[in-house]
Amino acid sequence: MPNFDMDPYDGDENNYMHQEDDWDRDMLLDPAWEKQQRKTFTAWCNSHLRKAGTQIENIEEDFRDGLKLMLLLEVISGERLAKPERGKMRVHKISNVNKALHYITSKGVKLVSIGAEEIVDGNAKMTLGMIWTIILRFAIQDISVEETSAKEGLLLWCQRKTAPYKNVNIQNFHISWKDGLGFCALIHRHRPELIDYGKLRKDDPMTNLNTAFDVAEKYLDIPKMLDAEDIVGTARPDQKAIMTYVSSFYHAFSGAQKAETAANRICKVLAVNQENEQLMEDYEKLASDLLEWIRRTIPWLENRAPENTMQAMQQKLEDFRDYRRQHKPPKVQEKCQLEINFNTLQTKLRLSNRPAFMPSEGKMVSDVSNAWGGLEGAEKGYEEWLLNEIRRLERLDHLAEKFRQKATIHEAWTEGKEEMLQARDFETASLSDIKALLKKHEAFESDLAAHQDRVEQIAAIAQELNELDYYDSPSVNARCQRICDQWDALGGLTQQRSEALQRTEKLLETIDQLYLEFAKRAAPFNNWMEGAMEDLQDTFIVHTIEEIQGLSTAHEQFKATLPEADKERGAILGIHNEIAKIVATYHVNMAGTNPYTTINPQEINAKWDKVRQLVPQRDQALIEEHARQQNNERLRRQFANQANVIGPWIQTKMEEIGRISIEMHGTLEDQLTHLRQYEKNIVNYKPKIDQLEGDHQLIQEALIFDNKHTNYTMEHIRVGWEQLLTTIARTINEIENQILTRDAKGISQDQMNEFRASFNHFDRKKTGMMEAEDFKTCLISLGYNMGEAEFARIMSIVDPNRVGVVTFQAFIDFMSRETADTDTADQVMASFKVLAGDKELHLGR
Repeated sequence: MPNFDMDPYDGDENNYMHQEDDWDRDMLLDPAWEKQQRKTFTAWCNSHLRKAGTQIENIEEDFRDGLKLMLLLEVISGERLAKPERGKMRVHKISNVNKALHYITSKGVKLVSIGAEEIVDGNAKMTLGMIWTIILRFAIQDISVEETSAKEGLLLWCQRKTAPYKNVNIQNFHISWKDGLGFCALIHRHRPELIDYGKLRKDDPMTNLNTAFDVAEKYLDIPKMLDAEDIVGTARPDQKAIMTYVSSFYHAFSGAQKAETAANRICKVLAVNQENEQLMEDYEKLASDLLEWIRRTIPWLENRAPENTMQAMQQKLEDFRDYRRQHKPPKVQEKCQLEINFNTLQTKLRLSNRPAFMPSEGKMVSDVSNAWGGLEGAEKGYEEWLLNEIRRLERLDHLAEKFRQKATIHEAWTEGKEEMLQARDFETASLSDIKALLKKHEAFESDLAAHQDRVEQIAAIAQELNELDYYDSPSVNARCQRICDQWDALGGLTQQRSEALQRTEKLLETIDQLYLEFAKRAAPFNNWMEGAMEDLQDTFIVHTIEEIQGLSTAHEQFKATLPEADKERGAILGIHNEIAKIVATYHVNMAGTNPYTTINPQEINAKWDKVRQLVPQRDQALIEEHARQQNNERLRRQFANQANVIGPWIQTKMEEIGRISIEMHGTLEDQLTHLRQYEKNIVNYKPKIDQLEGDHQLIQEALIFDNKHTNYTMEHIRVGWEQLLTTIARTINEIENQILTRDAKGISQDQMNEFRASFNHFDRKKTGMMEAEDFKTCLISLGYNMGEAEFARIMSIVDPNRVGVVTFQAFIDFMSRETADTDTADQVMASFKVLAGDKELHLGR
């Protein structure tokens, strides 16, 4: 397979194929360029292949067998290539592609590294390069502008054509075309009617490009080789794609210009040869047309038949003015041109030594002039007649419109008025509603009187339209009659409604007075019954005979008022019956209830019956409660009689035990014997406590919460009894502990007595326990010299539970330890004796 060498078109005349445009160097460096080249080259190929009834879809696939490639070269060159191979084998395809490549080289093109195998294998780079070479050779090479050719000639042509356009500066075949104005300027320069260049904006490249591409495809038969997005979305569009696209514009416009020039030459030659004959034909046709137009127009101008409507007459006037403005001026020009053409034709014929022109019969210049005079005679006075007739119809239309406006306003006002006047709303209205309806009706009567003038005006306008013979008088009269009849009906209905409202007002005022009287008397009576029912049903709580007797007395007083209350009830019901009588007599439709009260006779009777039912029930409840209170009083006295004995007995025993515990009569054994005898007597008293508990249980079951016959409660008795038992047991235990301490420590009876005397002396509150400050005073009096720390240590011994007091047992234990030493014991006992002598301590109280 041959491999063709570089460089296409040696020499300066072919420098458009120099390395800067070499597809082999820069093609496919940018994917966007490859996309643009594919689209542009495919469209360019199809613009030629469609002349042969075919096209391609994929540029590297559809040229692989060489058939469409050879067909493309035949179409764009107009020459026949060697007969192609029809086989499907690879060798057949390579043969066909080689035939195409040989043809290209035969046209003086040196291919660069493009072989048939690459094309058959679908090498995109080689295929695009081959198509670009074909485009350069057959679409761009022959371009020549001012001694420049090919690319430079195409660029110069673009610059010359777009030079007058604002915002267009073509310097290259890439970024100079991005805003789309260059394409639009080329189209506008050659076909200004296709694009309104003044509305284009430089900052809207998408619109500019789409406009140019769409117009070129639709009107210039230039297929769309790129999309606007391909150019705008690329920083630097592919110049091969742009150059291919622009070359299509060049060929489209240059071909049209050559065809136009040739046509002009032919027309000029024909015009010279046929001018005289054409002038004759033009005269005949122009004269015929002008005479025919005059013949049709004169009857129209002579027609004076009036129209019934203003719109029709105005249309006639408008038609006449259109005739004067649009139709007649061209005919005046035609008449003038007819005379000019006739004179010019005669002169040319005379100069050409040809016979003078003789028009057909009736089409002489004089015939046309005579007909024109008849036209102007018919035209005279037509406009004046139109204006007079319009003024007459304008007056009628004005009156008719005035009639319609007033009638419409009146009918709108009367709409719904008959239904309103016939409404029976007052039959179910309250007195306040009736008064409001009367005021509203009075306002309506005033409004009705105010509309009387409008009705009279409507009738007067209708009369005037009849006198002026208005074309639509029957409908005007019918409408006027309807309005007058309705007006009379409204007057009658207004009077009837006024009387009905006043009659209803008087009845409702009477009923309203009765309603008010009923409300004034029913309200306090209803309140009395409600209060009575509340009192009769009140769940009273009494605790004494006196209280139940007071309730019974009040109930008897209430029963004494019932006859008078029943009399008041009858009077109140009589008022209601009077209202019912008026309603039945005058057929008043009482839709509402008493506005002054929500109380009704049924409610009064129901409450009265309830009161009468509750009175005997109240009697029975009071009797039962009286019996219960008598039994409660018996239980109170029974409990009080026992409690008033037991309470003092417990208090006395507590005092006696206290005296025994602090007195120093006899030995500790004597005191112990005495206390045990007390304990036995106290235990033997327990049955009386139990009997009192039984009485208290009866009181609780009877829900008795107070007892004026005693200050003692069962709780007091229980607490006192428990304290008594606890005190006697604790006192016996203390004496037993004192005996144990005495015997263990060897304390004599005299010493014990002295300890008790000293303890009792400093027990200021006489509770059987010394407080901390009293204990400290006792120690100081015995000769102790101590600080706070030492006293705190002693308190931790005598008061280990930190209750703040010192018992006699703890005092004995402490003093027995302190007196264990002989010297100390003598000193302490001496102090006791001195203290006993100085303070005059007495053994016992």
